[in-house]
Amino acid sequence: MAEHRVGIYPGTFDPITNGHIDIFHRALKLVDKLVIGVAANPGKSPMFTLEERVAMVRRETSIFAEEAGVEIDVVCFDDLLMHFAERVGARIIIRGLRAVADFEYEFQMTGMNYQINPAIETVFLMADPKYQTIASRLVKEVARYGGKIAAFVPETVEKEVLEKIG
Repeated sequence: MAEHRVGIYPGTFDPITNGHIDIFHRALKLVDKLVIGVAANPGKSPMFTLEERVAMVRRETSIFAEEAGVEIDVVCFDDLLMHFAERVGARIIIRGLRAVADFEYEFQMTGMNYQINPAIETVFLMADPKYQTIASRLVKEVARYGGKIAAFVPETVEKEVLEKIG
């Protein structure tokens, strides 16, 4: 019997964007179970609470689980990614890349993670070109200054961001 492939797609998801959903959707082709790890990451001063982000990610990804026939679990974590991966039995970490700057950061992180646990592989998925400029930080900034964010996030997330901004 083939090994059950468990992967993790970690992120802050503050908020979840169409780019995140694109990577998530494509990651489902690589694993039997996908754990979406919502990082506490208080250093980033998130707009949404950890509980709100977990609920948002669950809502926006739930439809894909049935379509793909892949088990999906959305959980929060506040420890080292590699410890989280070990705890959930993951052997693959899924990361999305948008630009060269992402690669430089991810290259360093992958090297560190490999030193911690070489049994866990990191897989990079390139963002669809139409999503390569989307970043949660920029979505929030555009919204704060009255710009339209409908092209960057799902409709329900757009409403939540606009409610938070007031």
